[in-house]
Amino acid sequence: MRCASFCSAESYRIDEFAKFLRSEGFEPKFYDDVIHIEVTLANSNVLSDAFYFPYGCLVTWNMSEEQELQMLEISEEFQKKIGQILFKDISYYSINADLDDVIDIDEEEDHIVLPSSDPFVKLALSHAFSQSVKLRSFEQSISLTIEKTRHLPDELAQKGRIPLSSQKLAKLMGELFAQRDSMNLDSDILDIPEFFWRRPKYEPIYERASNYLDIQARVAILNRKLDRVYELYGVLSEEHKHLHSTRLEIVIILLIMVEVIFSVFRDWDLVAQLWKILT
Repeated sequence: MRCASFCSAESYRIDEFAKFLRSEGFEPKFYDDVIHIEVTLANSNVLSDAFYFPYGCLVTWNMSEEQELQMLEISEEFQKKIGQILFKDISYYSINADLDDVIDIDEEEDHIVLPSSDPFVKLALSHAFSQSVKLRSFEQSISLTIEKTRHLPDELAQKGRIPLSSQKLAKLMGELFAQRDSMNLDSDILDIPEFFWRRPKYEPIYERASNYLDIQARVAILNRKLDRVYELYGVLSEEHKHLHSTRLEIVIILLIMVEVIFSVFRDWDLVAQLWKILT
């Protein structure tokens, strides 16, 4: 069976979306700030699950591609800052009741074996899958930031000056801080979701999937990349301050020279008499 995870937006207006789902005949359930809906597959009694995460991610279980797209479409009206790129991961799973509340992951085949069809088991895994696909969007965004700054060290080395205005540099630094805050503060990427505080029996399932997806390692790599870009911006900012200070010094020297010249012309007779005395 198929499990798909998507990152289609920066976030969902989750409360408004839940009201809309009720008006459309769904029965959304809230698990903390995650919406869970069950959908019956056409011409069968098999239930499919969809989990909507507030940071703009959707994870579906046992749905066709057409149904997955429908689940995405009904959320479009409630997305904040719809992403230009739809990030998508696909896995496959089966159920084996002999596993006794643990999961088995075949990393070669990207196949997961669940102990049951318990929605909480799926939600525990969905937390990890949604974090992983959200990280993909961050990885793409940070890669674009790195590409925008890749030429700066070479230009500084070759030309000895900064090819950016102070305003442009400030905007780039603001974008960098926004990316880091979004990744580390707004998306629960670093922390264990609150869902497991009250349901600790499912936390090992989440941790197994999180380790499989290398979430913590990927976050650490992205933070190191952001640190390097921030260091570069810091160097450029200091260079801007140095240039500004140099310009101020030049302006002050010129003003002093102008003042001296005006003083000489104003007291020309006195200067002439001193000149005669000295010569």
